[in-house]
Amino acid sequence: AAGSCRRRRLAPLNEDNGRFLLLAALIAAYLSAGATVFSALESPSEAAAQLRWNRTLHNFSRIFNISLPELRAFLRSYEAAMAAGIRVDALRPRWDFPGAFYFVGTVVSTIGFGMTTPATVAGKVFLIVYGLFGCAGTILFFNLFLERIISLLAFIMKACHERQLRRSGLLPPNFRRGPAMSGVGSLVGWKPSVYHVMLILGIFAITLSCCASAMYTAVEGWNYIDSLYYCFVTFSTIGFGDLVSSQNAAYQNQGLYRFGNFIFILMGVCCIYSLFNVISIVIKQVLNWVLKKFECRCCPKCHKSSARLGRRNAITPGARLRRHNLSVDTDGQYDSDTEGRRLSGEMISMRELTASNKVSLAILQKQLSETANGYPRNVCINTRQNGFSAGVGALAIMNNRLAETSDSR
Repeated sequence: AAGSCRRRRLAPLNEDNGRFLLLAALIAAYLSAGATVFSALESPSEAAAQLRWNRTLHNFSRIFNISLPELRAFLRSYEAAMAAGIRVDALRPRWDFPGAFYFVGTVVSTIGFGMTTPATVAGKVFLIVYGLFGCAGTILFFNLFLERIISLLAFIMKACHERQLRRSGLLPPNFRRGPAMSGVGSLVGWKPSVYHVMLILGIFAITLSCCASAMYTAVEGWNYIDSLYYCFVTFSTIGFGDLVSSQNAAYQNQGLYRFGNFIFILMGVCCIYSLFNVISIVIKQVLNWVLKKFECRCCPKCHKSSARLGRRNAITPGARLRRHNLSVDTDGQYDSDTEGRRLSGEMISMRELTASNKVSLAILQKQLSETANGYPRNVCINTRQNGFSAGVGALAIMNNRLAETSDSR
């Protein structure tokens, strides 16, 4: 058993690789399950529609004495006209300035409805260059928006927590934020919950989608379910293009509607992007929890080592049962690795421990804690030891990976 454990520790499948493979397997299973469900739901409808269309085509050919090859050639020309944006009913021009602005907005945000596409070679070449920098800049904007919305939520949650403490008598009524905060025992160690942030972002996204759906139902004439479907497809940047807003030739209060449509899409994409990033952090912690269940349990020595080296910066689903406030301790600083080991009772250095954590829920919790406690954003907190850099989300993942590469490799 000891030899087996030793071989497992020497195996190349470390925690990062294990988490990656587990996530890949789960995604493959998720895709397979989704394909099965959608195939079962949509395949009968597709077959019935094809049958109805073939019956209609043959009846039309017989009634008007038109050969099927000629009729199919005419329909192919009609499909090409539709792909070029030509409709029987009058629609708004696709390539006037408002239409082109709508197009570039869907390009840089990666929505890509597909109802408008460049037809010239010069336009296609320009799109490649334009999209390269536009998409990169927009993703950066989404990350900066994520940082600021989380900072705002942390500030609000901190204020609510202080108000609750005042009501319970645990905080002096004349308490003000500042250096004295560290001396208040009720606030030491308090950190906002990532799950609360996810809940608030989810409620905001649902509220925004409901309001936007009401507008689309009233203006576009869609039913409410179709409007909700359009909001999710657009805000998540999936952008199928089966429903596209602001495409009719004229609307009542057209300028106001176009402005409202732009604001709803911008805010919706930013909010859903932030929510996706927070959910992805929670998913990673679930993967960590699953991997922990697969840890070596074959000998007591492994159990003791696992207990000593348990990651303090990780949050597992079971942790909510052991803590009243879900948080992680990422602020502990040590003058040296020896001091860190002495205080924490660990047998490896803090630098090695935090380097193994890499990007986890602790990044988001650290940002929430520093913002809520009023720490300046430009303070350097020994990033060589704790491995964390400023920011959260995808931008923080990049910064943290570059810092680890430069420090340890």
